[in-house]
Amino acid sequence: MYVTNHYGLAVILKIMKKYLLIFLGLGLILTGCNKNDDPQVTDAFEGITPNPEAEIDVTVQNFMWQTMNTYYFWQSDVSDLGDNRFNSFEDYVSFLETEEDPGTFFDEKLLYTEDRFSFYSDDYKELTQSFAGISKSNGLEFGLGLFVDSDDVYGYVRYIVPNSNAATKDIRRGDIFTGVNGTNLNLDNYIDLLFGDSDTYTLNMAEISDNIISTTDREVTLTKEANLTENPIFITKVLETAGQKIGYLMYNSFTNEFDEELNDAFGEFKSAGVTDLVLDLRYNPGGSVNSARLLSSMVYGTYTNSVFLKARYNDKLQSEFKDTDLIEYFADATDNNTPINTLGLSKVYVIATGSSASASELVMNGLDPYINVIHIGTTTTGKNEFSVTFVDDFENGNVYDPNREDNINPENHWAIQPLIGRNENANGFSEYTDGLAPDILLREDLSIMGILGNMDEPLLAKAIAEITGTTAKMDFTVDMPVELVSSSKMFTKIKDNMFMDIKKPLNWIKKQ
Repeated sequence: MYVTNHYGLAVILKIMKKYLLIFLGLGLILTGCNKNDDPQVTDAFEGITPNPEAEIDVTVQNFMWQTMNTYYFWQSDVSDLGDNRFNSFEDYVSFLETEEDPGTFFDEKLLYTEDRFSFYSDDYKELTQSFAGISKSNGLEFGLGLFVDSDDVYGYVRYIVPNSNAATKDIRRGDIFTGVNGTNLNLDNYIDLLFGDSDTYTLNMAEISDNIISTTDREVTLTKEANLTENPIFITKVLETAGQKIGYLMYNSFTNEFDEELNDAFGEFKSAGVTDLVLDLRYNPGGSVNSARLLSSMVYGTYTNSVFLKARYNDKLQSEFKDTDLIEYFADATDNNTPINTLGLSKVYVIATGSSASASELVMNGLDPYINVIHIGTTTTGKNEFSVTFVDDFENGNVYDPNREDNINPENHWAIQPLIGRNENANGFSEYTDGLAPDILLREDLSIMGILGNMDEPLLAKAIAEITGTTAKMDFTVDMPVELVSSSKMFTKIKDNMFMDIKKPLNWIKKQ
């Protein structure tokens, strides 16, 4: 997340000054100080660079600790992040020096044991581009499954990103692969083979016969290309069946650069007279909280007095806000002030799986107090916290702002994406760490993946049958369910992240 138009800056600086600059009367922000000097408290808002001297370069570690001590949701549960953790400046610097690698320092010193989702990047530009749907990719989106009673892994193609390298090759949804560059995939090597440093690899393809996966001689070579933009609005169509008009939207990430196009899609649904909606989030790992709010408004309505979410932060931050600062309502317009095209539904059918996370779950949870959300698929990931992108820009509270890249410490290109809060719905519910269970359990079947958007694709066919009340001709027995290990999206910078990018509860500056 980045704060636009300086929303939240004043209170962020206030909190940083209160909690991050001074602990036990000792300065974390020092000038002309080394281990042999007496530390002096310094006001960081007079332009002092917040980098203590040390025997090794701890610039990144210092930035990480300061940020996590202030914002991290579980700050009070991590002893090394305690406000009273250090007795002296020497203690603090020695702690920063315990891990020379910043990534190891972040993972081993600063994270709560139950935190599955906070992460770091050694290149903030690459990270922030990924939030805009821009990445280095070959365009192949796939899942990884585990063979029964084995450590061997297979991949199956979920979809191909248009205008990508994969889109030019003989590979499509439902294809199976078992090896890379002639080496069989297993739990120990699949990360290096598929997500390593090499931009080009050759997939060893396989086929299914009698529900058995067997490797073939077929090969497909793919190359990752820089600056591939994925439009998350993968499929929109109106399905007419049994006298009803059903809108179908397959939406693969919450990317705010495409909010206007998303609103246009709902305008087309509305013009077509759609009365029911199937929202397909089966491969959607999350993204922008604001995009989730806008999508929910397009589904339910522009009720700007109805609570969509209430944010909850750590005790430090929570005490700084009024309740009204933490509440976000349904929207009646996009950020460009375009009126929301809403269907005003009382029921929505959501296809969601174990690959549906964070902002996908936020939509389901945020709509639940108001309309009937029929969840078809499998249990979702269970990511009920949101994060923010932080960089070494002390004067901006370390919050990333694309308009302030010139102010980021040129010696530190790292970013961290820690979980800093949890979103509750209007009923106060946020406890879905174990995921949201489906109303109708139906797994994807390797033996019959179907064509996405076609009415006979199994999960969509099930939704249509529920909507129309007609007996489906399909047999929904699943012969080859996937024991999911991971997916290609989990190795992108965005992963299964949900980042806060809405004016409220970050609209604090006007109240300071």
